[in-house]
Amino acid sequence: MSVTPPHVAIVGGGIAGLATAFSLQERAAEAGIPLACTLIESDRAWGGKIVTHRVGDALIEAGPDSFLSQKPWALQLCAKLGLSDRLMNTNESHKKTYVFSRGRLRELPEGLVVVAPAKLGSLLRSGLLSWPGVARMGMDLVLPARRADGDESLASFFRRRVGREVFERVIEPLMAGIYAGDAEQISLKATFPRFLEMEREHGSLIRGMLAGRKTAPPSGLNAAPARTMFVTLRDGLGEMVRALVARLSEARVTMRPEHRVMALRVRSTRPGTWTYDLLMEGGQVVSADAVVLATPAYVTADLVRSLSPTAAGTLETIPYASTATISLMYGADEVGSSLRGFGFVVPRVEGRALLAATWTSSKWAHRAPPSHALIRAYVGGVGHEAILKTDDETMVRHVREELRSMAGITAMPIYVQVHRWERGMP
Repeated sequence: MSVTPPHVAIVGGGIAGLATAFSLQERAAEAGIPLACTLIESDRAWGGKIVTHRVGDALIEAGPDSFLSQKPWALQLCAKLGLSDRLMNTNESHKKTYVFSRGRLRELPEGLVVVAPAKLGSLLRSGLLSWPGVARMGMDLVLPARRADGDESLASFFRRRVGREVFERVIEPLMAGIYAGDAEQISLKATFPRFLEMEREHGSLIRGMLAGRKTAPPSGLNAAPARTMFVTLRDGLGEMVRALVARLSEARVTMRPEHRVMALRVRSTRPGTWTYDLLMEGGQVVSADAVVLATPAYVTADLVRSLSPTAAGTLETIPYASTATISLMYGADEVGSSLRGFGFVVPRVEGRALLAATWTSSKWAHRAPPSHALIRAYVGGVGHEAILKTDDETMVRHVREELRSMAGITAMPIYVQVHRWERGMP
């Protein structure tokens, strides 16, 4: 007598849903347990915010363009997918980052690894911080560690450890370039728990950073390839999505793109067992023994409202930031002298529309032919929503004016692509 295998339905075909389906299939295979799995996505394409385009010989990322190597999970997933040899570091020959501060671009000193300056002289010469600001940062060495065990915001933590000026002029723009949110609301534990660990273990961020350098494992013949802070794939992050989709198809996961779940219902077929019915937009019903909701919090809230109004209410309180990325292609000879380093970030206190700009073709190899230069600009985020209310033409005009006034780029772009992400970042 054959036994029907348990069925898991996963709602959401972004990287979270794809990785969940992959992990479930992997663990079921290791345990020798048969498992049926259905992955449901409302969009035509898989990958969610990961959107990689080819435009001629150029590669454009509409969403994220890399991931942090210090958080190992993406690297581990790439290894399981056979993509380790496709991983690509940033171009270290251009390893400089700039901050637009007090009217001009100022180099972020190489010795400043978030908060630990190896060379105070270069930090002072950069003009990023005043003498009092540097002195306040140094107080991190003597300030006692926080005794409370609870979470706190990024803003609260860094102001407490290194002072307001370092936070506003250095930390906040770097964090905004990653999360586009309000540092007053972003959880330290959820985003950068290692800084909290440094404070607890060493009593100081600076001492923690220096200790981390001393204990870094030496490179050797059998060492894993050294990774830069940000890592990507040779053909963009879309490679990861394509590899996941291929592996799930091989594992006979039922893939349902362009299918929208409208509601979730629970029924009991016999005491102690439950069946979940997913009511689809076209009237179909998908029944499962378990459901994973890999959807944004506001979508999840709607799906669980009839089951738990309290949970739905809590999910709805999670704020989301809206952003837009604007990719601009130029002739390399028209902008070459302006593209120093990897690009620049803009502190909130400057009051500019631009959050950051990345010199994509300088930061990454294989992103544009030698005759062209690719730039990616970021706008929006918490406190910068006004520009998102404009049309694409107006938005591009604002971005070009910001690039002119901050980086001296006056050339007309050969190609422009705008991608808007409404409520894209929690």
